[in-house]
Amino acid sequence: MKTTTFDDRIEVENPGILLPGMTIEDMKQGVSKIRNPVITRVFRELNLVEQWGSGVRRIFKEAEKLGLPELQIMEIGMRMRFVVPLQQPLAVQGTLDDEQVSGQVSEQVNAILLACRRGERSKQELLEAAGLANAYLNYKRHIAPLLEKGLLEMTLPDKPQSRLQKYRLTGLGRSLLNPSETSGANHE
Repeated sequence: MKTTTFDDRIEVENPGILLPGMTIEDMKQGVSKIRNPVITRVFRELNLVEQWGSGVRRIFKEAEKLGLPELQIMEIGMRMRFVVPLQQPLAVQGTLDDEQVSGQVSEQVNAILLACRRGERSKQELLEAAGLANAYLNYKRHIAPLLEKGLLEMTLPDKPQSRLQKYRLTGLGRSLLNPSETSGANHE
């Protein structure tokens, strides 16, 4: 299973396609076909299955109760994709204290921007400043959106994969830093 978070949606992908004769509409209605009876029996005996075919139906009902836009299920090649649109985008807007950005994300965004305020930084330095491991997924979740929003820019834009790549604040990124948060910052 692969889960990807975007500003406006969450996508969950699983390898495999629907069994012959099964449709996406059937899934939404609670129709269930067993692909692997051995695994199914084990899950049932471990009480990991409430009721056959109830999962997708419950997900749609819960999303409706939460007022989310309609969920989507699609077959793409040899995998299934489940798209959960969000009520409000997670995009950084206005200030770092925007209610749409959770406290943890806001702290991480703030840490990354503050690190760049003190000069150009490598990907590893930015992730360390945010208390994150130097991993591609953390780059994709925390640095790439800041580049997309125009808050950070690459020092070598023509060579995004360069080992010498560094990142710096843009004017917009600088304007989002709250002076009260940066006044007590440790400047290098």
